[in-house]
Amino acid sequence: MVGDSLGLPYEGISSRRISKLLKDRPRQRLIFGKGMISDDTEHAVMTAASLIQCWNDWNHVQSSLAWRLRWWFLRLPAGIGLATGRSIIKLWLGFPAKYSGVYSAGNGPAMRAPIIGVALGDQPEVMKRVVKGSTELTHKDPKAAIASLAVAQAAYLAAQGEAVTIQSYRNRLTELLTREDELAVNEFLSLIDSIDKNSSMDAVGFAKVLKQESGISGYIYHTVPMVLFIWLKHQNDFSGAIESMIRLGGDTDTTSAILGGVIGAGIGKAGIPGDWLDNIADWPITVRYVEKVAAQLQQCKQTNSKASIPLLPGPLIFIRNMVFLMIVLLHGFRRLLPPY
Repeated sequence: MVGDSLGLPYEGISSRRISKLLKDRPRQRLIFGKGMISDDTEHAVMTAASLIQCWNDWNHVQSSLAWRLRWWFLRLPAGIGLATGRSIIKLWLGFPAKYSGVYSAGNGPAMRAPIIGVALGDQPEVMKRVVKGSTELTHKDPKAAIASLAVAQAAYLAAQGEAVTIQSYRNRLTELLTREDELAVNEFLSLIDSIDKNSSMDAVGFAKVLKQESGISGYIYHTVPMVLFIWLKHQNDFSGAIESMIRLGGDTDTTSAILGGVIGAGIGKAGIPGDWLDNIADWPITVRYVEKVAAQLQQCKQTNSKASIPLLPGPLIFIRNMVFLMIVLLHGFRRLLPPY
């Protein structure tokens, strides 16, 4: 949630303009020096809740997440992705969860992937099934599943607490992608090879290799390679990694949320700057709430049993979303002013 809240004020801004706006290290600044979370964190929390509710009953994770997405949509979240929105409308129209996704390779499934990797990475086939189930809810392009599996694998390896090399990561990922769409897999592995080839570059240089020098797009084959590049360079440096990602511009809340999910799996709360955590002012998904959900998921993993999780108060979240939307609109008007 920290990467999400820090990146949110810069979403959609070019790297050139961010360099003028961001003179120092990033800080929470959405409203009066405080940060709020967006759909990126909400999707991660909903995914964790479905894992808790359906632990060891993996065939029902997808349907549980589908219902959470349905109700989330009715609360009118700001900034919902086009593919995700169309897919949830299909769910409400009666399409089964397996067939609700639309042909898109956006970032939605990658937002949900880190928590799946951390929870299920020690069971690769189960992790793969759950990631693909989460993906096909909203995105049907095979690239979406492949890149989301790459994020899940990265989060799992990060959580082991040991340094990861690009070659060891590639080897593990290649095993995981067996039987996936061959053309899409080959294209993604070529991007992994490009990370290796250009490992001496900084993040700005690799963004140029991806032809994303103005800002990282919402295309999953742009976002995930950039996430992996920065993660492999900053495996124990949450602050440096998030700042590098934000300064690249583009879809900064999502790219930083995914990156934060991967690196955070390895360094934990202790590795995140305290002022970044303390200045998140949101409700009902607070830092404390996320910690409680994470602890409950860990307990499910330890006991190998499912548990119930209280539902969040829908009507009050709707009011929160309207306030959030007004704040986002104010930021939009602010962008009409210099520096350009």
